Amino acid sequence: MTEAFGLTDVGRKRQHNEDSMLVDASLGLFIVADGMGGHAAGEVASSRATEVVRQHMVSNRHLLKDLSTNTSQDARNAAQALMEVAIQRACADIFRMALADPSKRGMGTTFVCLAVSGNKGVIGHVGDSRIYLVRHGQCHRLTEDHTLVAAQLKAGTITKEQAATSQYRNVITRAVGIQESVQVDTLIVDLFPGDLFLLCSDGLHGYLDDDEVLPLVQGSQPAELPKRFVDLANERGGKDNITAVVVKVSGEGTLEAETSEAQSRMEALRKIPLFRHLTYKEQTAVLSIATTRTFPAGREIVVEGQPGEELFVVIRGRVVIEKSGVEIAELRPGGHFGEMGLIDNAPRSATVRAVEPTRTMVISRSDLMGLMKRESILAVKMLWSFVQVLSDRLRATNSELSEARQELAVAQAIQPFAEE
Repeated sequence: MTEAFGLTDVGRKRQHNEDSMLVDASLGLFIVADGMGGHAAGEVASSRATEVVRQHMVSNRHLLKDLSTNTSQDARNAAQALMEVAIQRACADIFRMALADPSKRGMGTTFVCLAVSGNKGVIGHVGDSRIYLVRHGQCHRLTEDHTLVAAQLKAGTITKEQAATSQYRNVITRAVGIQESVQVDTLIVDLFPGDLFLLCSDGLHGYLDDDEVLPLVQGSQPAELPKRFVDLANERGGKDNITAVVVKVSGEGTLEAETSEAQSRMEALRKIPLFRHLTYKEQTAVLSIATTRTFPAGREIVVEGQPGEELFVVIRGRVVIEKSGVEIAELRPGGHFGEMGLIDNAPRSATVRAVEPTRTMVISRSDLMGLMKRESILAVKMLWSFVQVLSDRLRATNSELSEARQELAVAQAIQPFAEE
């Protein structure tokens, strides 16, 4: 269950409000759109995008409902595709409207959307409106600005200090409606009781550092927050339209076991060297491609000598690792195995068997490769982590070989004396 509140304001410098928002807790749909193209055109673009996406979501609610009960990758893919298609439909619709009316040529809108279904959320994003998540005393930005300055920062051609004063900081590289189609970022997130999402236009976050969101949220009631954010932006200049939508996730209707498992999945992922250096958003993207699998006691999960392309993380239960029939290790919740299957086709080096009923999180090579193709920065970080993991293993192996050689040399040296 969620409660949500929103407020949009013209600001102190503009004559018209080109922002649009949707706060529909019954549908579980929340939108902020920041129109561009001048008076009338910007308003038309943002309001039209909001309405087209709402209509498409209503017409296909069964796909969102399925996400709340179906944990398969197909259900997740369908929900993300639903969000992307909805935004693409809005993009094409606005583009056609602009072609038909010369006074609206070049109109478009940024767009950020959160669709809630059970304990899952689907995010869709184009442009520089943002979504923040406040969870467990920390604030995470779940969207990445599609701006020229953000691209320059990613490329390392400017510093954060230069970005703050760049004359190009408001140049958008993606928008809904400027062209007939647009690249849409989507993300599936687990929802925990107490989560708070902030959707906002750049009229707010342009006056707000990311590390200011958490202190502003703490100690305030959700219903008070939109006005508090709008007042802050106006106090600091209010040069643009300002929109803030706050969505609070309650514990009502949430299964404790599901919440506990979702938390365990994230905690376990963050401890794995392969994923440790990813941002929270990037780790969330990895979790969105992970599935869960349960094994009864005694069942082999992977078999020595057989091929495999999956990484397993123990969420509940206990497993043993066996080499040539000899038990060499035991893993409990948080332990992981099979990561080398993500990068090569070599046979499994050991057998892993469930000692008791065991639930695992599973990430497949094909799904991970698909994610890495879509997220180039994530791919670079993961490849670098692979190098570090392999380097650590090589260093450890060399150390073990060196110790073995020393022991062999000592044994050979004392052997003549032992024979006497």
